[in-house]
Amino acid sequence: MRPGPIQGGMVHPYLRRRSGEEPEDYPNDAVRQALGRTLGVPIFQEQVMQLAILAADFTPGEADSLRRAMAAWKRKGGLGPFHDRLVGRMVAKGYEPAYAERIFKQIEGFGEYGFPESHAASFALLVYVSAWLKCHHPDAFLAALLNSQPMGFYAPAQLVRDARAHGVQVLPVDALHSDWECTLDAPCGAGGADVVEVAGTDIAQPRHAPPGLRPVRLGLNRLIGLAEADARRLLAARAALAPGEVFASVEDLARRAQLDAHALQLLAQADALRSLAPHRHQAAWAVRGIDTRATPLLQATRTHEAPALLQPPGAGQALLADYRSTGLSLTAHPLALLRPALAAFQVQPAAVLALCRHGQLARASGLVTHRQRPETAKGVVFVTLEDETGAVNVIVWPALAQAQRTPLLAATLLTVYGVWQRDSERPDAVQHLVARRLVDHSGLLQGLVSKSRDFH
Repeated sequence: MRPGPIQGGMVHPYLRRRSGEEPEDYPNDAVRQALGRTLGVPIFQEQVMQLAILAADFTPGEADSLRRAMAAWKRKGGLGPFHDRLVGRMVAKGYEPAYAERIFKQIEGFGEYGFPESHAASFALLVYVSAWLKCHHPDAFLAALLNSQPMGFYAPAQLVRDARAHGVQVLPVDALHSDWECTLDAPCGAGGADVVEVAGTDIAQPRHAPPGLRPVRLGLNRLIGLAEADARRLLAARAALAPGEVFASVEDLARRAQLDAHALQLLAQADALRSLAPHRHQAAWAVRGIDTRATPLLQATRTHEAPALLQPPGAGQALLADYRSTGLSLTAHPLALLRPALAAFQVQPAAVLALCRHGQLARASGLVTHRQRPETAKGVVFVTLEDETGAVNVIVWPALAQAQRTPLLAATLLTVYGVWQRDSERPDAVQHLVARRLVDHSGLLQGLVSKSRDFH
């Protein structure tokens, strides 16, 4: 649903009526004729026009003027003259004033953009197909979304984490195996259930995957700063290898693909040379030893010294390097590595918070993935935090948002102290953390950059 129907009070009544929780409401057959197919709630622009004609004796020309005013009233204030005309005529025809006012309020909601029926049907079909693909083919769905970046509400790191939580195996960028775009590798066999352990607890979350999923191989296009022309030369060099032949070394790959020092450095930093070097430190050492300006004669006569043996990067170093190179990591979630540091603040993982009772004091820390402040929320800010076990929805009331504006808007890693709320005890109940205090703990990330989607 668009904001207009939500603001106009159409969405929740429609959903309650569809689920049988609320009866349909028709003052007479004229209203039933206009709104019967949407259970008595005006959802589409055409219904508003029909309702104005049937219930308020609008002419077709007046109804069309109402339609145009609905789309422009936020900019031009054009709905005012229609209030007395619509409500007055409906009351004169015997409608209850409260009902007429409710209809006008719903029409005002279309000022936030309500769909014509054809538009709504087209979007609904796209949503249905997308949801079906995500449910039954999450591997192909992920690859397609990653290849369509930048777009959408979620960052690549979030898309990958969600796909992995639903059983999709995601393989890293590899100079010897990746294409330019993200692709599906050979099938990994029947789907199963992965168990995600929650650090410091005995809680596990079974994740069931559809059978026959194929691993998603991240493409070279995920490497930040790598030119497509460089990647295409690498792919051409790979294709030119004889059957059974492989690159002898990092230098062999560099020569055949005619890669310069910058491209080689990007591949090394991203650990995309893992098939030719044991780890990214060793790969970085190898590429620094390549004179990309060397002539064929120098290549033939160059002496090869024994390579230095370097220590592999630690988990934290690898995580930072992954984010700087590709904007995501397949090794670990940042919060998993920060659990010892966060223990001092007595915060709980998202999976543990989901089991909290309504009204219980709670604390959470996570990467800020979204900040939203809808016009209809009257200053309330909604924040989404993500950790290695899931997401936490946070509500920040206007007074706290004003008092703690800096951590609310600037934090990459945010800690929230508040009260846990849930609508019921059902596992699928709506639940969130109502904030009482916000703390910016971004310094713990040691420079890791994690982008959030703010106020879109």
